[in-house]
Amino acid sequence: MTETTNTATPFPDDLLARIREHFLYIDHCPYSGKRVFFENAGGSLTLKSVVQRSAEVAGLPDNEHRDNPASLAISRIVTQGREDLATFFGATSGIIFGGETGTECLFRVIRAAALSAQAGGSIVACSVEHPATFDATAQWAQRTGREWIEVPFDTHTGRVTAEEYARHVRPDTRVATILHTSPVTGMAMDVAAIARAIRRIAPECVIIVDGIQHAPHGFLEIDAYDVDAYVISLYKAFCRFNNGYAWVSDRLSVVEHDRLSGKPANAWELGSRDPSALAGASAVIDYLDWLGSHYTGDESRRKRLVAAGLAMRSHERALMNRLLQGRSGVRGLCAYPGVRLIGQVDDPHREGVVSFAVKDIDAKQIVAQLGDRGIRVHARSNDVFSGNILRPLGLDAVTRISLAHYNSVDEIDTCLSALAEILPDN
Repeated sequence: MTETTNTATPFPDDLLARIREHFLYIDHCPYSGKRVFFENAGGSLTLKSVVQRSAEVAGLPDNEHRDNPASLAISRIVTQGREDLATFFGATSGIIFGGETGTECLFRVIRAAALSAQAGGSIVACSVEHPATFDATAQWAQRTGREWIEVPFDTHTGRVTAEEYARHVRPDTRVATILHTSPVTGMAMDVAAIARAIRRIAPECVIIVDGIQHAPHGFLEIDAYDVDAYVISLYKAFCRFNNGYAWVSDRLSVVEHDRLSGKPANAWELGSRDPSALAGASAVIDYLDWLGSHYTGDESRRKRLVAAGLAMRSHERALMNRLLQGRSGVRGLCAYPGVRLIGQVDDPHREGVVSFAVKDIDAKQIVAQLGDRGIRVHARSNDVFSGNILRPLGLDAVTRISLAHYNSVDEIDTCLSALAEILPDN
């Protein structure tokens, strides 16, 4: 199934109203009052069901592997959570383990891959990546005495292609990382195509994917990617913080890694799992299942999740088109002189993020002025988190407007009205 689509159809008003009812603080902040939330790339709004269900399970006074009904109930919650995550990932093999954050999971997987791989060779990453993979690969290349190869991204499109990876991967490449979607450029990469290009040159290469930003904007298809690890952070996908998960292939799951000696070779979790975190994960998948049921009558939970992802992507694309191009009588962001957009206006690979710079105006100033008008956005700067991406673009900072499927056309129009007061006309 193709990962990109030009379809741009917003949710019907009645369905969007029901969607918004599922989320906490949908239109107001408990500290600053009424606001529009366009900082979803920094962490999404949280489902009410996640908070409620997590609290219920967190209060259970027991643990797994005890001989009593409460312990057995907790085990069922944990098992259900793992099964729901596998359905969400679209994975029918491998193992799933949890960590405090997706960044932690990525560092652990990259470390294990680098230490267990055949000596010598290279480790490959792309300059569009988040430090969770960009920094981890550089550090573990240095620590294992390997060459670290940086694949450049296309500064015109804000993404990297399989062809560019093919120019840098070598037969001795041991580990390669791929970013699925950038939280700075907003662009999605063709993971399956990049993985194929890598495997044609280095068949045994361990391929690790950062899917943290992609997860809330569509659907995952692990079985179709031919990769060895894929990591998400559920606080970016309508859940709570400290809730990262990694899917690891059967091959990678049994390499040497940190584990208790008596545990199975594919055990990655250290210490007891928080059953309330997995209950929260199940609540997210239940919500997506509900949403997908409005677009398909299929009995397969997996197919309903895919249907939800396609509908979310279509709605978000309609919102981004309106933001960028405006509407009758209202200027879109791209109509203002001095605005430099990352990526192309009509690129079908854009997922939920619009980042831009304005000539002679500091990005943080735009963030502050939008904030004064009740619109929450964020600035990405040439720092530890975004510098490797902004430097090739020749930018010190950008303003990032990041959307999610629960945002509305009215909120976009509110943002456009505020931008009309802030951005220069000439």
